[in-house]
Amino acid sequence: MFLTISTTGTLERPATDLGFLLHKHPDNAQTFSTSHGTAHVLYPEASAERCTAALLLEVDPVGLVRRGKGKGRGGAPDSALAQYVNDRPYAASSLLAVALSTVFKSALRGACRAMPERAAAPLPLRIEVPALPARGGAELVHKLFGPLGWDTVEAEPVALDTAFPEWGDSRYVRLVLEGELRLADALNHLYVLLPVLDDAKHYWVAPDEVDKLLRAGDGWLAEHPEQKLITSRYLSRRWGLTRDAMERLELVRLAESDGLEVEDVDNAVDETTDTEEKPVPLAEQRRAGILAALRAADATRVLDLGCGQGQLLQELLKDVRFTDIVGVDVSVRALTVAGRRLRLERLGERQAGRITLIQGSLAYTDKRLTGYDAAVLSEVVEHVDLPRLPALEYAVFGSARPRTVLVTTPNVEYNVRWESLPAGHVRHGDHRFEWTRQEFRTWAARVAGQYGYGVEFTPIGPDDPEVGPPTQMAVFTQTSRTTPKEDTA
Repeated sequence: MFLTISTTGTLERPATDLGFLLHKHPDNAQTFSTSHGTAHVLYPEASAERCTAALLLEVDPVGLVRRGKGKGRGGAPDSALAQYVNDRPYAASSLLAVALSTVFKSALRGACRAMPERAAAPLPLRIEVPALPARGGAELVHKLFGPLGWDTVEAEPVALDTAFPEWGDSRYVRLVLEGELRLADALNHLYVLLPVLDDAKHYWVAPDEVDKLLRAGDGWLAEHPEQKLITSRYLSRRWGLTRDAMERLELVRLAESDGLEVEDVDNAVDETTDTEEKPVPLAEQRRAGILAALRAADATRVLDLGCGQGQLLQELLKDVRFTDIVGVDVSVRALTVAGRRLRLERLGERQAGRITLIQGSLAYTDKRLTGYDAAVLSEVVEHVDLPRLPALEYAVFGSARPRTVLVTTPNVEYNVRWESLPAGHVRHGDHRFEWTRQEFRTWAARVAGQYGYGVEFTPIGPDDPEVGPPTQMAVFTQTSRTTPKEDTA
């Protein structure tokens, strides 16, 4: 996997200043270890008139498979052979984008203490990527890079086999960009658009990818004519993250058009007042509601059942009253992401002793989950097939039997308030169902009665007088210390 960045100069402003801007000396060949291979930075040419920096990424394809990073959504078919035989080591993709952010981190920010004026000024640049997968062909390459100020955008299709021209072109192109741009802008264009053109990421896309996209797209993405396509592909077509990014980009666009700061627009609900608070995302409101309920229940030992990528675990860990925190999820990949989010390898001994991650299915009983003060099932039950829901009910309420159980789930009645959600669609493609308020109350009342719990209901988010809140929460409190089976006996 290969990329070159070239610039020209004079004796007064030598081209070798590129080394200062990239923070990599032209006289040295440097090597950097990444999570998916080895990155090399070298300079094929370095003179006052012309300087070229090359980034060579050697990917370990076997290592990718072993770490579960061989392909992302839209990647190679899910077969044993395809995991090992693919284009990942050779064609520019999210792997190269990650290497860019690792090796040229300061340059991406536009930071250069030695030459701040050079970092802030446009340079004559030529960038070449010999093999770039382009789902959409050369036409899409021009649509993406054309509006960004490049004088020349070349996307030469690569033939499937030069010996058999009748086979036509492959989906790869040889990319050449030329123009006068700030180096930081050019690098950020590549960081965002390489995985967009490949339309597949080698890693699971978490919510923090929205922040990365907006940071790299600062100054150009909000006004890009292909903004929606870029955002959707960069975020691996995750609808919730894409919507969040599009809403925040719209705030940026409005702020720039009015000469305001983004915060001014984000806080403005009524043009006549500037006293309104910034809207809080529903996910944050949900976590706040859960934490408040846990504190009200005097819980100190807490289970997060179906913990996903660890957002709630992260909040629990911040509060010292929660002395024993366990995250459970059926997905090993989700637990891996949660571990990274929590920085488990960097936690001190005392903090690390408070948190445990367990791989397991909520459809089966698990003795490790007994004896806890509280359990949380946040946006979990709707991912379970209805015929398997009784198994989850028994595993949580009948076997684990925490003193308090919190269950949050979408209120399907509120879906009509989401303008971007097509009629008749659930909020997430993996939802097996979404309940009305009455359906949720009926289910919760049955479970509470069956397993010796009382139940109360709390709205999360704006409580619409017609359709209720976007999220509904049931707070189950144990009223009997024995399970129904023990009562019968």
